[in-house]
Amino acid sequence: MISISDLELLQMIQNPDTREKGYRSLIEMYQRRIYGVIRKMVVIHEDADDITQNTFVKAFKNINNFHGNSSLFTWLYRIATNESLNFLQKKKKRFFFSIDDHEAVMESYLDHSGMITGDEIERKLQKALLKLPDKQRLVFNLRYFEDLGYDEISQITETSIGALKASYHHAAKKIENELRIE
Repeated sequence: MISISDLELLQMIQNPDTREKGYRSLIEMYQRRIYGVIRKMVVIHEDADDITQNTFVKAFKNINNFHGNSSLFTWLYRIATNESLNFLQKKKKRFFFSIDDHEAVMESYLDHSGMITGDEIERKLQKALLKLPDKQRLVFNLRYFEDLGYDEISQITETSIGALKASYHHAAKKIENELRIE
């Protein structure tokens, strides 16, 4: 597929004659990466699918509010991360999960799903990630797995770079300690 710029994509979406093609192109360009970030946060495929769909629906409804202060990619990630964090908060409240119960449910899912096909260390890493607070897990995922810079993560999460560096450092230490225990 030929890569098109954010500007070209926005022009396609704003033009009634090419709007549908623009939306399809937006989804084709970013769906896989958006899904990946969401899946790392919520773990369960069906939940990640729903949140990915909600992310794009919200983006389509609010595309006119995109002012170009960041890239479309960053804007979509911000929507996806907010949707993921909101989903996790609602799920914990709706099912009256304590943090420990929620971790146990997610760990069980990791053990019994086909999500992780790699070696045991990957499973241990994913379980250690589940023990992090949601925001720390998000920062760790964006930095470690998505290889985003702190500037971009700052735009996505609307958090200062200093706070992000501290979150990442604390997350990495907690994961390191968790992996030593196992």
